[in-house]
Amino acid sequence: MENVKGKLLIIDDNEEILLAIKLSLQSLFDTIMTEKNPANVLSLISDKNFDVIILDMNFETGINTGNEGLYWLSRILEIDADVSVILITAYADIELAVKGIQQGAADFIEKPWDDSKLYASALKAKNLRKSKVEATNLRSKNSSLKQHISSNPVNIVFESPAMAKVMELVNKVSETDANVLILGENGTGKELIAREIHNRSKRKNEAFIAVDLGAINPNLFESELFGHVKGAFTDARDNKIGRFELANGGTLFLDEIGNLPMPNQAKLLSTLQNRRVTRVGSSAEIEIDIRLISATNASIHQVVSKGLFREDLLYRINTIQVEVPPLRNRREDIIPLINHFIDINGKKYNKVNLKLSPNAEKKLYQHPWPGNIRQLEHAVEKAVILASSKVLQIDDFMSVSENLQQQQEVLSLNLIENEKMVITKAIERNMGNMTKAARDLGVTRKTLYNKIERYGLQ
Repeated sequence: MENVKGKLLIIDDNEEILLAIKLSLQSLFDTIMTEKNPANVLSLISDKNFDVIILDMNFETGINTGNEGLYWLSRILEIDADVSVILITAYADIELAVKGIQQGAADFIEKPWDDSKLYASALKAKNLRKSKVEATNLRSKNSSLKQHISSNPVNIVFESPAMAKVMELVNKVSETDANVLILGENGTGKELIAREIHNRSKRKNEAFIAVDLGAINPNLFESELFGHVKGAFTDARDNKIGRFELANGGTLFLDEIGNLPMPNQAKLLSTLQNRRVTRVGSSAEIEIDIRLISATNASIHQVVSKGLFREDLLYRINTIQVEVPPLRNRREDIIPLINHFIDINGKKYNKVNLKLSPNAEKKLYQHPWPGNIRQLEHAVEKAVILASSKVLQIDDFMSVSENLQQQQEVLSLNLIENEKMVITKAIERNMGNMTKAARDLGVTRKTLYNKIERYGLQ
């Protein structure tokens, strides 16, 4: 909780009682608000994050049943189930007290009260609130972590000098908490590099939370990254912990950061500068301690020069820059990677002891792999599934085999024309299924749609 002493709200239609309670508890809370009209309570609770609420049970003149207090108790707990409510009344009734506590009140005080009893009750209620918030956050965090954390171990396969330089830099930067920006084409393994940095760091036993910013609706950016409270907007039925809070103490990986719209870039920059987040619908600031790793396939410095990415944000995320080379520039890694994926998929599909034919090895080594490791991995999986013998032939790698045939038929050296042709072939072969076509091409579906629009292939 951001305030050590916490926040108290007192609700009573008697100004003398409001003042008396405020004076009695001012040493226990650093923020105390008073309210005479219970109808204003719900808006107050939505705007503020109270730890304890002291609530009178009777407001209407001549009505002393306590039902008003029980009504407002239920409405308060609908908005904030973790707040501690102390009921207070001049009409002592043990049955009413029990009923109030059964409905969620933390305690029950009788007027006139003893100051020491009031203080003890408020202290207990404040500690109860802290425990409930911690328990709720822990449950929510554990639930969310199950959705966002992958327990798969990192396995970076390489033999090339180019990747050896990358891993040397990874080893150096892992020992620090410096922000890292990873650059590279689609499918080069930027997230694997990020996970390796995390696994070699002092935060390795904490969470690694990966966020694909390109897949987040810009209107839901704040909710996804910073979280929201129940009732913050139409579909906010429960409190939600944002990715920053989930990564607290660990590493936050923001993929495709180059695609972030300018308004959200400003919000991200403010959060990184202040090291605090505020959930949507709340005014309470939450301190965060994360190690930030970002990645993009965009030429980020060109994007900055075009005014599409904030230069101050680039400086903030780019303490250390790691550039992952495309597969065509690290050909020594192609065959080791293929053998690695053959082994994985052989076990997966119960086809062990598979190996490449010499001709397939030669052809695959020469292939340009425009989709990099992602394309290679998918090609190997298909080949293992289709293999009819223990030795994989080039024809088992259907997409690669067809691509090699097309290369022999292509007379033009125009890269754009060749890319148009390959995209068209992929869409035709998958009968218009863009997800499968993008997978065959080794690119994301968003990238495929962008290329279709750019080349007028619709």
